[in-house]
Formats: sequence, C-alpha cells, structure tokens
Amino acid sequence: MAEASYPEDLLYHPEHDWARVEGEQATLGITWFAQDALGEVVFFEPPAVGTSVAKDAAYTEVESVKAVSDVIAPLSGEIVEVNGALAENPQAINEDPYGDGWLVRVRLSDPSEREALMDAASYVSSLAS
Repeated sequence: MAEASYPEDLLYHPEHDWARVEGEQATLGITWFAQDALGEVVFFEPPAVGTSVAKDAAYTEVESVKAVSDVIAPLSGEIVEVNGALAENPQAINEDPYGDGWLVRVRLSDPSEREALMDAASYVSSLAS
C-alpha cells in the first residue's frame, strides 16, 4: 500500500474523495485515508461514460476484502472517461490512489462547487477531529 499522503494540488471532500481540477474537467478518486480504511480493494464498478454525477451523491462503488463502499462525487458533472485499467488491477487504488488509482474524469457542470471543497491542510485537520 502507498504511504499516507495528501497532495497539495488536489481538493478534498469530507467523504474522503479528491478532485484534480484542470480547466473544465476534473479527475476524481478516493483519498489515502479512504483506501486505508477499506483495506485491499478487489473490485471497482466503473460508471458508464456519459453518466451525470451530482456533488455529494454516490456515483459508484468500490469493493474491498472488508466491505462494499459508495464513492461520493466531490463535484457535479458528466463522466467523460473511466479508468479502465482498474478492471484488471483494482489494487492500483491502494498502491497509487492519486496516480494510477484515479477513478473517473468528469466535465464539470458547476465549476463554482470547487469553492466548497477543502485544501490538503484542511482535509488533514478534519481527519484528526
């Protein structure tokens, strides 16, 4: 498993999801904390390209040896790409949650929603409470 980390260039949702916003698109995934709590991820159910996701709502599931957990969208938009490599290697979510373990890319429908997300320092502080 990856070492605990929370990259400064990402935005964080209280439900342990991250977003890397690049222009009108964002790459989404789960944080190191989330993958650590889940344990070994054994399956990722990718949503279909073209699916709309709503901020604060579940858009997919990840299954670990411990449980099946909803993944919450940190931002609203339309899925434009899914990480197909996770079908063969769902462990990438544990090994590299911010790199090869990304889940989906979305075209943002309301870029202002990013203002409600936390920076890395705020997210790490929230974990301690």
